[in-house]
Amino acid sequence: MEAQTGESMVALTESMERMEARLEAATALFERAAALIEQQESDRTGEVRKIVAAVETGREAELQKRLDAAEQTIAELRAQMEAQAEGPKPGRKTVPATTAQFLAKQGIASLDSLEAGTLDAALNGLSLEQRIAVKAQLLRAGVVG
Repeated sequence: MEAQTGESMVALTESMERMEARLEAATALFERAAALIEQQESDRTGEVRKIVAAVETGREAELQKRLDAAEQTIAELRAQMEAQAEGPKPGRKTVPATTAQFLAKQGIASLDSLEAGTLDAALNGLSLEQRIAVKAQLLRAGVVG
């Protein structure tokens, strides 16, 4: 009888060990299922987990300095452009050779001190179209204003 009791104890122990292994496997499956259900629920409801962002303050300060320097440079360049726009505009001070020769024949040697009356007297012998053409060339050259 003792042998039977010993065998039944061994069988009972083995049975308990198998049951314990099955319960552990079931528990692991249950935990995985619970985690999946929680994940699906959070995905479905749109729950957002905490998001943490670190700001690099050193880099931000460096970029701010560079931006300030760039804005200052832009302001200086704009001021230079405005100063150049307000100053005298460089103009062309040469006239075509044919116009210069014609004016020389009429007694006008220098274009620097050209007066309107002198120019009109010199162009008096030309046709209207020719006078307009000569005056247009002198205007383009910046000799007459």
